[in-house]
Amino acid sequence: MTNPLWYRSASVYQIDPSRFWDSDGDGWGDLPGVTARLDHVRGLGATCVWLLPFYASPFRDGGYDVSDHLAVDPRLGDMADVAALLQRADELGLRVLVELVAQHTSDQHRWFQEARHDRRSPYRDYYIWADEPEPTEVSPIFPTVEDSVWAWDGEAQQFYRHVFYSHEPDLALDNPRVRAEMHRIMTFWLRLGVSGFRVDAVPSMVERARAARPDTDGHWLLRDMRAHAWSQQPEAVLLGEVDVEPKQYADYFGDGDRMTMLLNFWANNHLFLALARGDARPLADALRAQPVPPSHASYAHWLRNNDELDLERLSAQERDEVLAAFAPQEEHQAYGRGVRRRLAPMLGGDPRRIALVHALLLSLPGPPVLRYGDEIGMGDDLSQPERLAVRAPMQWSDGVNAGFSAAPAERLVAPVITGGRFGYETVNVYGQTLHGDSLLSLVGNMVRTRSGLREIDPHGMTLLDVGAPSVFAVRYADERTSVVMLANLSDQAVTARLEGDGLGGLVDILADHDYAEAAGGPPLSLELAGYGYRWLRPRDRFFG
Repeated sequence: MTNPLWYRSASVYQIDPSRFWDSDGDGWGDLPGVTARLDHVRGLGATCVWLLPFYASPFRDGGYDVSDHLAVDPRLGDMADVAALLQRADELGLRVLVELVAQHTSDQHRWFQEARHDRRSPYRDYYIWADEPEPTEVSPIFPTVEDSVWAWDGEAQQFYRHVFYSHEPDLALDNPRVRAEMHRIMTFWLRLGVSGFRVDAVPSMVERARAARPDTDGHWLLRDMRAHAWSQQPEAVLLGEVDVEPKQYADYFGDGDRMTMLLNFWANNHLFLALARGDARPLADALRAQPVPPSHASYAHWLRNNDELDLERLSAQERDEVLAAFAPQEEHQAYGRGVRRRLAPMLGGDPRRIALVHALLLSLPGPPVLRYGDEIGMGDDLSQPERLAVRAPMQWSDGVNAGFSAAPAERLVAPVITGGRFGYETVNVYGQTLHGDSLLSLVGNMVRTRSGLREIDPHGMTLLDVGAPSVFAVRYADERTSVVMLANLSDQAVTARLEGDGLGGLVDILADHDYAEAAGGPPLSLELAGYGYRWLRPRDRFFG
């Protein structure tokens, strides 16, 4: 049975295949390793897997420096391994999203190598060249690493443009042949059985489309992508990396004919501002300030991802508040704009607070995205450069190399985190599986409970004022029932007071601990412990 709106109730689990599980003992995680561990993902309650790049690559940028979009890097497996992964995911009821990296390639890509060797090559115009660096509205994505978006190529005897690293030349999406290549890549993976793409660097792609048709805003490119995806797979989704001002979100949704979902950087930034202040109002205000998505579109929310926590949507003063709370040391920070720490260390390793923040994430309107390892409270490795600090191997057990690989430690794709509060000796999947009160158990219970809350929809959302600034409170309602979700961002106990129609007879369906039933009314009084959370539904939803 098909379900074209499957993503609306999805819970997404982000996996870096190179760091998840090593099946063959060579030190690198791989696709067979992901396949072998999909039971963990399904057991957590997730319904969709987002795979970070596994394509052929020099892996100078975590695989986003693609050298062949239609090949699997041999360190991670082969095409048969992709097919086996997709088959196992289907057996478990898991959808699979893969990366669409079409803004740039690796400088080792065949297209770029042929382009630089010969000005007459048909691939020359696949990239952006200039005899002298040209003024441009774009600036380096990594300003502390790259001081220009132009780099000189001695063989080509021209400059080429690169918004990201200098080893990642920008593709000329204003060239229709490049767009045809992008469609061919999409067709290949969709026909193989993926459910869609996380689309990398969407605003940069739109900028090149605008160059192709200066009389437009460039968003026609997104309509073309969506139409092509649908022509191959009617249930396919495009999850866009779109870090822009919220007033621009509507341009990326269109009328539901552009990006299916947007990763919500605006809400993400203000969530951490709210956490830093112990005050839910910045998050609530941020949600009110962004447009409601079209009926067949959605935001996607997350806590931490594969990159730095980019705080560019905050004011300078707000950014300083978040850095002071969660990244007070220079080694905690990245690119002069964000945080290169994992979630658990940012929250001081406090299991109550980590659980509370997951409850907060899962109460937001749109699919939640969980990063591998956050469900057990993994730490970071600040000895690694830039964003590699948050890309340590998954911690499966307290055995050798955290159960990630049987290879000698010096051959691992990245060091495992050892010793201290977040070392694999004490933080691992196996150890937490044995305890019903572990973070893994708590987060899994939240994810599975949320999957049954079909009321959660931005079109049925009401943000509530409960008389306690530290409490994020939201109500979702449809024609049948409703759910109220509360999260206390303070370490102090508070009383939340609920007023309005349809709030009588509420009972807990999930909470950080047992609470007395809601008292009085109107208004109803609900107690919340420090870092407490409660999800409630009307009693008659259960007892008739």
